[in-house]
Amino acid sequence: MKREIIKTLDGSTTIHLEEWDECYHSKHGAIQEAKHVFIKNGLDLFESKPVSILEIGFGTGLNAFITFLKANDSRQNIDYTGVEAYPVDPEEVLAMNYVSELEAFSFENIFKKMHECEWNQRNEITSDFSLTKRKQFFDEINDFEIFDLIYFDAFGYRVQPELWTVEIFQKMYNSLKPNGVLVTYAARGVIKRNMLSVGFTVEKLAGPPGKREMFRAHKKL
Repeated sequence: MKREIIKTLDGSTTIHLEEWDECYHSKHGAIQEAKHVFIKNGLDLFESKPVSILEIGFGTGLNAFITFLKANDSRQNIDYTGVEAYPVDPEEVLAMNYVSELEAFSFENIFKKMHECEWNQRNEITSDFSLTKRKQFFDEINDFEIFDLIYFDAFGYRVQPELWTVEIFQKMYNSLKPNGVLVTYAARGVIKRNMLSVGFTVEKLAGPPGKREMFRAHKKL
């Protein structure tokens, strides 16, 4: 599948898959989307607490890097797991402009370390941030009550509806600790119904720039 790196409307880059006409992030702003969906409506719910995070679709590492930057400011302890079946090529990673757009030049080594560290093992990125990258298909996930927060950032329902099924959301529900939270950029009715069917409580929130709505789901026990 042909891939190209493009600039989104906030100046940050993403990867565009031509055959699907699908991007790894919003064309309206990759960084804006990550901050709004996953930080403002996800991580910020756990302010000052240690957090165990599961990311569905590690991709370019943008969500992990922004999470690190946010947590580093407050010395928050993060245990981060990113699942990715098809890791991004190192050349594409080096072409991402996240360090400059986030003005995080002093942490450029951290972004590189996130991509250079070993897969399928726990890596201490800093004393407060650990990263486990799992090369795994989403339907192979079988964690049980390990995570406080899930960043559900799979490719969209339009191109990969099999990633948004009842079966996948059952795995997400099982993976979360009691009172855990899942956030996603998506807001389709069928996705809400699938979440509800496995036991999630679902709320609709204002979406990031260019998108009217998004979902946040809670495992209430």
